[in-house]
Amino acid sequence: MTVIDVTEADFQQQVVDRSRQVPVVVDFWAEWCGPCRQLGPVLEKAAAAREGEVVLAKVDTDANPQLAAAFRIQGIPAVKAFKDGRVVAEFVGAQPPANVERFFDALVPSEADRLVAAGDEASLRRALELQPGRADAAVPLARMLLARGERDEALALVENVPGDFQADGLRARMRLEAAGEPDLSAAFAALDAGELERAADLLIEALPSASATAGDGGPSARDEIRAVVVAILDELGVEHPFARDARRRLASALY
Repeated sequence: MTVIDVTEADFQQQVVDRSRQVPVVVDFWAEWCGPCRQLGPVLEKAAAAREGEVVLAKVDTDANPQLAAAFRIQGIPAVKAFKDGRVVAEFVGAQPPANVERFFDALVPSEADRLVAAGDEASLRRALELQPGRADAAVPLARMLLARGERDEALALVENVPGDFQADGLRARMRLEAAGEPDLSAAFAALDAGELERAADLLIEALPSASATAGDGGPSARDEIRAVVVAILDELGVEHPFARDARRRLASALY
């Protein structure tokens, strides 16, 4: 059911616990509230359009004063969205339908989100048709293409994704492989095998002998190696123990 009535007795189960599986939008309202009667049908229409992807829970503040107090409801209608057991978005007062639609859209995965989550080649290509330059689609698709030797298409994909560490790193790797100097085949073999720490070590070790200038006016070999290492550290995460030490060694090798 898209719309449910919730009370103090079942709020924990129906809203907080349930929001760990599906977003729950809570409408705090009262029978005497004119704006509540105006907003209610708009919320219900938005929830019905997303059947199975979001739940609308209605809380009568007159009948459930403890809930109203717990969530510091000072004016109604008050709308709060729950995900993973906590409030992630909210607004107060009647809103135009377009605003309500945007509120619900932010809670529910888009078609492109679902395609990226699927992760197969066809889905990733379709996601990029819907949202060109989307990094979380372009990078995994480029990796698939690179693995089967379709280097030109892979490079074109990541060149259209500016400002993303993973795209920058993959682009730099392909340029380094094409140049063939310095020889980083062992590092890239480790990277392909998922041995991220070994790959980063080998790349950092190669920095002192790499050229610091570019003959064609583009990035130097040192710049490209740095981009690959940064992508590896980004994948490991800022709190990873290896990443902290590797950042220090990377800076030392560069400067």
